[in-house]
Amino acid sequence: MPSIPENILQVRTRIEAACTLAHRPAGSVTLLAVSKTCPPDAVRAALAAGQRAFGENYVQEALDKIAALADRRADLEWHLIGPLQSNKTRPVAEAFDWVHSVDRLKIAQRLSEQRPDHLSPLQLCLQVNVSDEASKSGVAPDELPALAQAVAKLPRVRLRGLMAIPEPEDDPVRQRAPHALLRSLRDGLRTQGLDLDTLSMGMSADLEAAVQEGATMVRIGTAIFGARARPGPAQ
Repeated sequence: MPSIPENILQVRTRIEAACTLAHRPAGSVTLLAVSKTCPPDAVRAALAAGQRAFGENYVQEALDKIAALADRRADLEWHLIGPLQSNKTRPVAEAFDWVHSVDRLKIAQRLSEQRPDHLSPLQLCLQVNVSDEASKSGVAPDELPALAQAVAKLPRVRLRGLMAIPEPEDDPVRQRAPHALLRSLRDGLRTQGLDLDTLSMGMSADLEAAVQEGATMVRIGTAIFGARARPGPAQ
């Protein structure tokens, strides 16, 4: 079985190949290693292989992991990519570097109010429901501009871009459509004066399609850490 460092190398090779196909610089896509349900030792193994940014879905599990890796905090960048309830915003504002899953103004306001002054601004992405799935979090595309303008005005946070989790699709051509929609929405916000540089989209099964459509950050878990051994804890 390949090791975590070997898996990271393989994923980075996939990203570089996708960038070449899309005529993009190899360094234009950041690898976010999704370490949810993985023990701190797995994160240490990835860190030793040069991986710095890690994505977590479950707040309490992530906080425990951040504490266990406190000795390497300066080398780590922690991203919350899972749903965030309003009663969990304070520890997230205090412990994370990025939140990708903001889908309503109340969450962004609480993160802004609770971000400690001594820390750099919390980096935010707005999650968009690009597949119009009733079961999935995310702001509707037609409600996105108003939300983005409001979030961009908040102190102690910085709106960086958009995130999406499209409905699974096996066909490589059809995989591109929701990613293209997210890019179009980002571009529309740019025309409204918002300085957005991030498209958080693409996972283990569709990273090539996402890179083709302009992803700047791909969230890869299974291809690095293997299949999840257990479900995440209740939040």
